[in-house]
Amino acid sequence: MSKDIKLKGSVYNYVRWPLYLLIVLVIADIFILNENKQAGLIIAVFLLIYLLISLFVIYKGRERLLEEMVNFATQYGTVQKELLEHLDLAYALIDKTGKILWVNDSFEELTDKNKDYRKSITSVFPAITKEKIEKSADESIYDFQWDGKMLHAVAKKMYIDIEDSKEIEKKGDDVTENDTEFLISLFVYDQTELYTYIRENQEQKLVSALVYIDNYDEVMDRVQDVRKSLLIALVDRKVNQYFSKADALVRKTDIDKYFVVVKEKYLKQLEDDMFSILEEVKTIKAGNDMSVTLSMGFGVSGDTYNENYQYARTAIDLALGRGGDQVVVKENEQVSYYGGKSQKVEKNTRVKARVKAHALREMMESKDNVLVMGHHLSDVDSFGAAVGVYVAARELGKKCQIVINDVTSSLKPFKDMFTPEQGYPEDMFVKSSQAIEAAYRNTLIMVVDTNRPSYTECPELLDRNLAIVVFDHHRQGSEVIKNPVLSYIEPYASSACEMVAEVLQYFADSAIKLKPQEADSIYAGILIDTNSFSTKAGVRTFEAAAYLRRCGADLVRVRKLLRNDFESYQAKAEVLQNATIYREAFAISVCTANVESPTIVAAQAANELLNITGIRASFVLTEYQGKVFISSRSIDENVQVIMERLGGGGHLNIAGAQRNEPVNEVKKIIQNTLDQMIEEGAIEI
Repeated sequence: MSKDIKLKGSVYNYVRWPLYLLIVLVIADIFILNENKQAGLIIAVFLLIYLLISLFVIYKGRERLLEEMVNFATQYGTVQKELLEHLDLAYALIDKTGKILWVNDSFEELTDKNKDYRKSITSVFPAITKEKIEKSADESIYDFQWDGKMLHAVAKKMYIDIEDSKEIEKKGDDVTENDTEFLISLFVYDQTELYTYIRENQEQKLVSALVYIDNYDEVMDRVQDVRKSLLIALVDRKVNQYFSKADALVRKTDIDKYFVVVKEKYLKQLEDDMFSILEEVKTIKAGNDMSVTLSMGFGVSGDTYNENYQYARTAIDLALGRGGDQVVVKENEQVSYYGGKSQKVEKNTRVKARVKAHALREMMESKDNVLVMGHHLSDVDSFGAAVGVYVAARELGKKCQIVINDVTSSLKPFKDMFTPEQGYPEDMFVKSSQAIEAAYRNTLIMVVDTNRPSYTECPELLDRNLAIVVFDHHRQGSEVIKNPVLSYIEPYASSACEMVAEVLQYFADSAIKLKPQEADSIYAGILIDTNSFSTKAGVRTFEAAAYLRRCGADLVRVRKLLRNDFESYQAKAEVLQNATIYREAFAISVCTANVESPTIVAAQAANELLNITGIRASFVLTEYQGKVFISSRSIDENVQVIMERLGGGGHLNIAGAQRNEPVNEVKKIIQNTLDQMIEEGAIEI
């Protein structure tokens, strides 16, 4: 056997080094012969003897050397095989098709497959498919769950090159990479225990939470003095009992505020319970005719406990900004919402409106000019609120421009009232590009009727490090305008125009007197968002409308401005005709008419669909400018929560969203979302 083995490489050179040395000695002998022939001949004789001895040693010792090398290789291979055989780590050798060729004891123990098992690795670990093996790199990693265990597998390719010289000679220059075969060594690590420790460590982390009674003042105003202490004691007891089930630490920091620390593993239980404390606290009765509601904010997965607390602060601000009676869980950048089914209670006091009005005045006085913008595809409410801000800036002698890109057919009659002939500057309305040029260091950016930066007419203005003021009546979501110097967000308000009308009454020492077209624009915004005072119209809504009427708003004139053209009226009728009823409670339709303002038609049609008996919510879809706009309306259902799951938002009864999928697919998404929420109990049928 050893005679057939040829020495190559370093071993070959090592054995033949005496012959290589002989070449040097022969060259030296040649020089000696030139100087002294007798000495040179003597040396030549000795060199010949040296050559004979070297050849004898090389060829006679070759067999013994090869035999010892083979014995060493055999012992080394045996040791290596023994190590692999009894290695504590599961190891398998598979071919390029995934077939198992050999496994060690640990692999056999892990999988219960004996050493004669020659089927595909996929039959053992379904996560390692043949397709993955074929497309894998030289080293691939697989993490998967198997038989209740968490496994981490590392697969490495071992290439076997063609070494047969005869084959190479036969193929000549046609030898390619395809002639290179490979086997795959698979190491499998059982990391179940590691993942268990990681999970237990995660579950032991502390979560910060803030709990607020968000209607404390309103409830206390309606309770007799002798019963106030009893009511608060009952609320304290209910809160402490609820969190004691989760082994939480509860500390009262104010008359209407609590600080809670709970382990993360219990937070999951509270989430599965859908934070039932929200409903439990409403059952407390101690002479109060108004139910107590709570808002809670949880901060999770921060690097430090202080960061968790900051997350909790952000979460509670979101909960209050969305109207209260809900829980917000902030986990890094991810935000989850629970509850929020009740309507925000309207506050009778105007203290907040007066404070915001004075703060806005101070901001405007310190700036050189004002740029005001609403949401993309401005509606009458957005336009009217912007006009109100323009009036406030004019009162202070500040230059104000309204950013509006697309003027819809429903908005055109209002915009046409503000012309140079009526005493308004030509650059009162500007597009985004002009607004960016007009914005500089001492410019105030005013955002109305939206609190989402991506929804504004010119999001670029919000990234220029300028002072920003936000006035909005929509509930806040996870996407908010960052670092505004003044934020006035009141979900209880019927419209942005109502909020601006209130602010105008306190902006100066006496209420600002509006021109008729200005009063009409703001009044129309309230009229549209309240559906002619039939939705979300509270006491302060009518007070704002009364102020606008005193300023010259004319109902007949506004009604004429809000009339639709014949094509839009036909389009609305078509939407109503094509509506389908889903689960006997939800009306869904699509606006396909080619009209100038399809989103306005969709919103009007959604309102009309609520007049059908048994309909709890309506959804009208319309494709416009490469997107699908969803208008949703309801009487006794929280469409805002539904739209949030679709990436939108709004109010309890009025909400919307925008999607990039085709209309038919969006319709299916809405139906699947409704099914999921009904199954979860978020919607009761």
